[in-house]
Amino acid sequence: MTYILGLTGSIGMGKSTTAQMFRDEGLPVWDADAAVHRLYSAGGGAVAPLAVHFPDAIIDGAVNRERLAAHIANDGAALARIEALVHPLVAADRTAFVAGATSDIVVCDVPLLFETGAEGEFDSVLVVTAPAEVQRTRVLARPGLTEARFETLRARQMPDAEKRARADHVIETLTLDGARAAVRDLIAAIRGKLADA
Repeated sequence: MTYILGLTGSIGMGKSTTAQMFRDEGLPVWDADAAVHRLYSAGGGAVAPLAVHFPDAIIDGAVNRERLAAHIANDGAALARIEALVHPLVAADRTAFVAGATSDIVVCDVPLLFETGAEGEFDSVLVVTAPAEVQRTRVLARPGLTEARFETLRARQMPDAEKRARADHVIETLTLDGARAAVRDLIAAIRGKLADA
């Protein structure tokens, strides 16, 4: 049996860094953002269905994210239509990744895990967190990210406190060493549970 761990956390909380720590420990990590990138690329599975509804968002056989974002900004129903087309393709990509994995534990990095109601698809869910001022500092240090853009992104995400309350596991990412130790402890705990099953 393969144990499927869902990994999530709000922007700037250290999710990508934590995902890499699981890779460093030898675990396969499926990345939802990377899957969407593949699906939007030339020849990707999302190009044809999105072309039917948003033909101007397809350039050189690939989905142009800026044009898709413009549709979302100008049409209140566009995001729901896009998600209805893309989410099943992303889920199928994840299922194929898990099926092909040879590890006892597979980590699935899903930024909007709770927001999309996906928590039931995992054996347990890990939320990474950091204090609000650390989150803000990290995000505003990224190229091109302004205070206004940060607030827009944060408004689309479930509050950190609610994510932590709903999580099975929480790792604070204040220091790399602390987060890495917590990742190793969690892997050991899951393996212990699998051995007892």
